Amino acid sequence: MKIVLTAIILTLVSLPSAAQSEDLPATLAVVNGVTISTRDIEKTTSEQVRNLQSQVTEARKRELDLIINSKLLALEAQKRGITTTKLLQQEVVAKVKAPTQAEAQTFYDQNKARIQGDFNSVKDDIVRYLLDERQRVEAKKFADGLRAAGKTVINAPQATPQQNAVLAVVNGENITSGDVEDSLKALIFDVQEQVYNLRKNELELTINDTLLTQEAQKRKITTNALLDAEVKPKQVTEEQARLFFDQNKERLSGDFAQTKDSIISYLQQAELRLAERAFVEKLRAAASIQVFLKAPESPVFSISTKDQPSLGDDNAAVTIVAFTDYQCPSCASMHPALERVVKENAGKVRLVTRDFPLSQHAEAFKAAEAAEAAREQGKYWEYIAVLMRNQSSLGVEKLKSFATELGLDRSRFDTALDSGKFAEMVQRDVEDGMKLGLTGTPSLFINGRRVTAKTYEDLKASVDAALKSSNSAGR
Repeated sequence: MKIVLTAIILTLVSLPSAAQSEDLPATLAVVNGVTISTRDIEKTTSEQVRNLQSQVTEARKRELDLIINSKLLALEAQKRGITTTKLLQQEVVAKVKAPTQAEAQTFYDQNKARIQGDFNSVKDDIVRYLLDERQRVEAKKFADGLRAAGKTVINAPQATPQQNAVLAVVNGENITSGDVEDSLKALIFDVQEQVYNLRKNELELTINDTLLTQEAQKRKITTNALLDAEVKPKQVTEEQARLFFDQNKERLSGDFAQTKDSIISYLQQAELRLAERAFVEKLRAAASIQVFLKAPESPVFSISTKDQPSLGDDNAAVTIVAFTDYQCPSCASMHPALERVVKENAGKVRLVTRDFPLSQHAEAFKAAEAAEAAREQGKYWEYIAVLMRNQSSLGVEKLKSFATELGLDRSRFDTALDSGKFAEMVQRDVEDGMKLGLTGTPSLFINGRRVTAKTYEDLKASVDAALKSSNSAGR
């Protein structure tokens, strides 16, 4: 098979971006009749906002390269009659030499000023980092080789590309600017959220300052005098300082006698902030505050639920997709809430789980494979409940013993686990999660929209809103 690559270089900066579109109201808040304008907060946030938005511009350039490389990889795998995972194993993973402990020690010595913890506590993380770096270098080398093997034609840059302009052609298949934007949908939303949080935090500070100024003017004193009169932080005792030292001595330099004064000063500042916050909250409770800054709405992501563990009615109006790591404490905390909302909304809500084992959890990937092996025997939900109760002990032998507890066919289960039968299925979920911009777990999507929920109450509110929206659409 001959792979033909035609790369068309465009001025990607000029492509439109949802992250860069601004629709801010002129008035962001009104506090007791006093207006806070967009201009008031942009003075302090504009540079940070520009820096965040520039990430999208740079990401476009990287994304085009990534899409080209992915298509070349798929074509090469097809040519050899193997999967892309197997191709990467042969051409990248197998060619990378694992870092030695001596190399990890050298890296630690060169960077220990920026590393928290002693060598033994971070050794495994360093080895993984060095291995990832080597694999990245080898992967680029392989990708460059695939590109060189094809016919490459560079066209002159276009000054004003259209939304569906063709950026590249790989073996007759067009890659358009729309493809790039679709791939960056998650990053664009992430940037929008970061920009919103920057502005929201600055707006909250401005509202607080406005309330303090208004209260001080009402009393005909300065804001400093107002704070002195109303903010009475608790005094930190030596016993509290000692407790803080005992809990944090591994991160402190010196014994208690040497650090006592600085600890007391630090804790006293924390008490001052708490007292100030309490006073401001009192002012806010008595004030008339209107806020017009709106959080960005998540785009609707297309997330496959085919051949995935599912709980609830397949035709439910609301589908929750949860990307999960079985070694993640937050996943274990959220899982009962997920099952609860499905039960409480029987027939209306469905839960679909997908795997996203995090790199810092060494046993999570194999645990995900084990969960799939249990699903093969109809005991998925029972098995993951056991996993989440035993997150500190998920070695292969323990995974097998859990299968025995649930009465699974051990021979069939062990063969599936030892052979890596479901490894590619788990890897597929990981890759899909990465395309969605996931960095942690649990990551939840309700009817394709990403939501933030840390408690049952948060989750219920999001589900109720989705049900309401679904009912409205049905009418």
